[in-house]
Amino acid sequence: MKLEGQQLIIFGLPRFDSKIESTNYTIAKMLARDNQVFYVEHPFTIKDYMRLRNEPENEKRKGYHDVFDDKVIDTDNPNFKVIIPPVLLSINFLPEGFLFRSLLKVNELLIRAKLKRVIRKYNIKDFIFINSFNFHYPGLMDGLHPKLAAYHCVDPIIVPFDARHGQVSENQLLRKSDIVFCTARQLYNQSKKLNANTYFIPNAADVTHSQKALDPTLPVASVLKDIRKPVIGYFGNIERRMDYVMLEEVIKMNADKSFVFVGPMDKSYIPDWFFNAPNVHFTGSVPYSEMPAVIKGFDVALLPFKRDEVSATIFPLKLFEYLGAGKPLVSINFNDDLKEFTKDSVAFCSNAAAFSEAINEALKTDSEEKRQARIQVAADNTWEKRVAQISELLSAELAKK
Repeated sequence: MKLEGQQLIIFGLPRFDSKIESTNYTIAKMLARDNQVFYVEHPFTIKDYMRLRNEPENEKRKGYHDVFDDKVIDTDNPNFKVIIPPVLLSINFLPEGFLFRSLLKVNELLIRAKLKRVIRKYNIKDFIFINSFNFHYPGLMDGLHPKLAAYHCVDPIIVPFDARHGQVSENQLLRKSDIVFCTARQLYNQSKKLNANTYFIPNAADVTHSQKALDPTLPVASVLKDIRKPVIGYFGNIERRMDYVMLEEVIKMNADKSFVFVGPMDKSYIPDWFFNAPNVHFTGSVPYSEMPAVIKGFDVALLPFKRDEVSATIFPLKLFEYLGAGKPLVSINFNDDLKEFTKDSVAFCSNAAAFSEAINEALKTDSEEKRQARIQVAADNTWEKRVAQISELLSAELAKK
């Protein structure tokens, strides 16, 4: 039985206007189809506020930060509203210990005070609280007294900024939550040690969006118009998780092909050779709304994440986005869970030679039958199905109470 007619407060890590589509915000919007949802975005700290004071991000939030205010941002769905938390103390630089935890309680108190005003204004009673991977503030729910508390674990805590206090905080969340959802089996195995009521619900895709690439009248994105075919493409963040060692070998083996990387770059992780390779192209960031037009221009799509402990917990959204667009996909075998959900529609490779061979095989042998098989795999892994699972589990947990 799905969750209907409930009030939910969802405290998410992504901000509501993030350029990248996120698991957290997508699920919040979809739960709002049958419930009233208040999405609390990740707070600005004083440092964030000063850094962004002249940027559009700050302009959108003017008049909403006040801790004594109860205003919310309305969206296209009257059941879905966004709460902007107050600006908080910048404390992450402090070592783990009494001082950090004491100041963290002050920050949580400020957010909680704002939430209580909104709760009173909108007569929110007997609500469900979901911490959607905002492990930075594990004690926020303590003074709000929800009838059900859930934690959604989306990724491993790896980045140094997050890891400084994140593992301690996440462990607190795992212990105090009534129910936990994890997007990868390894995260599920880890989380279940601290909370027996943990479930594995992998990421999915907005297939209706990526399938726009199948429209014969849709023009290919302009960022690809001058790039030589065939195009071997990647859409997403270009960052730490990618296996640049294997990529270098593959790119050298395929000098006759264009390797195109579409998305924001974290240059601190990207080796120099990547910028100098004659058949590698960078387009910069492209809005998510233009993703179908970009993927339509790919002849083969890539998932080049390196195989390690971190990647073993990653269930990337773009996996099913590529498949929903009908594109051949070649991937490094970074997460063994993926084979279970892709039904032989993806080539998972363990070395550069196999990766190169899979690219060439895809270019030579792609067919309408294979495209339809990939589209069907994507259709079996939609956000609608994942959110239905979450909805049913939350409903069942409420019934127990």
